[in-house]
Amino acid sequence: METGSAEATEAVGPLFFGSSIYRGSSYGAAHPLRVPRVSTVMDLAGALGWLPAARYRTSPRAKPAALRIWHGEAYLAALQAAEAEGEVSAEVRLRHGIGTLSNPVFAEMFRRPATGAGAVMLAAGMLAAAPSGVIHVPGGGTHHGLPDRANGFCYLNDPVLGILVLRRAGLRVAYVDIDAHHPDGVEAAFAGTEEGVRLISVHEERRWPFTGPLGRTGGNVFNLPVPAGLNDSEMAMVTEAMILPRVAEFAPDAIVLQAGADSLREDPLSRLALSGHAYRAVLAGLRGLAPRLLLLGGGGYNPWSVGRLWTLLWGDLSGQEIPDRLPPEAEAVLRALSWKGGARPPPEEALLTTLLDAPRPGPVRTELRERLVALIGA
Repeated sequence: METGSAEATEAVGPLFFGSSIYRGSSYGAAHPLRVPRVSTVMDLAGALGWLPAARYRTSPRAKPAALRIWHGEAYLAALQAAEAEGEVSAEVRLRHGIGTLSNPVFAEMFRRPATGAGAVMLAAGMLAAAPSGVIHVPGGGTHHGLPDRANGFCYLNDPVLGILVLRRAGLRVAYVDIDAHHPDGVEAAFAGTEEGVRLISVHEERRWPFTGPLGRTGGNVFNLPVPAGLNDSEMAMVTEAMILPRVAEFAPDAIVLQAGADSLREDPLSRLALSGHAYRAVLAGLRGLAPRLLLLGGGGYNPWSVGRLWTLLWGDLSGQEIPDRLPPEAEAVLRALSWKGGARPPPEEALLTTLLDAPRPGPVRTELRERLVALIGA
């Protein structure tokens, strides 16, 4: 798998990496990732005319040799064997976390994450070889994966792999994670070990994986657990007071933004209450702080809110005008979605007809102000 050309002299992108593997694969009928996500973004952006051939790239599948820059050889072999055989032994389940409720055995369990990792590594290589650029990989963002173990729906850790590609090119990298869940795998890879990497995570308190306590870890990791119900007003304060200044002072050559959609109000696996406006503000603020930006997906388990958000962010990255109401072709994409089982209620009409939510402002709570003060002073 190529990771970019050393002769590149022009800006890269905006580019979008997608793959057909996201259409026909699922973690299983009872898993939160049974719902379509990346394929919805592809279809929605396509219906809006936002994915011309010049902007679209097919994600390559990373080979085990490339993945070994962080993942263990025995673990990668176990993943491939589980995919080929459709089952794992009790020993493999215990050692590698494969075949659990969170990380089940399914038909594409190696090829699908390897495709996301391949896209992120290629995108990182392209950005490293160029003076500037922006790339969106909605199939990336699997930030819980560990070197030798599946963890939290993540079999591989593409953010770590992408950061390593950028670091091998000598670039300083700021990683910002606004997923509702703490990026324990990324922190495990870089906390206290990399002067050239800075990590910033804003995540829901008392939420799995129950890591990332308030404060600065290892000198280069800033964790801000936030209370349930986090609103747009509170996230605006977090963005302006902590995220952007901490990135700016680091002066990165590249920024990796993990924009997991589970911080949106509609998500069933968290209790935060953001709108798309909050994500847009983070993205807009970061774009001016480094010449290179790699935007990843991540969590998000409501098919309508995930598809709308990641399409919205791609629209911003690629310079599109966001419509007040979706055209019929795009609306049809959203109306065709379902929860793929379960008894969850149907979406509100706005989730079928718009890309951008109404703002969700609210009071800025004292407890959040106090945490920000503590972290800013760390």
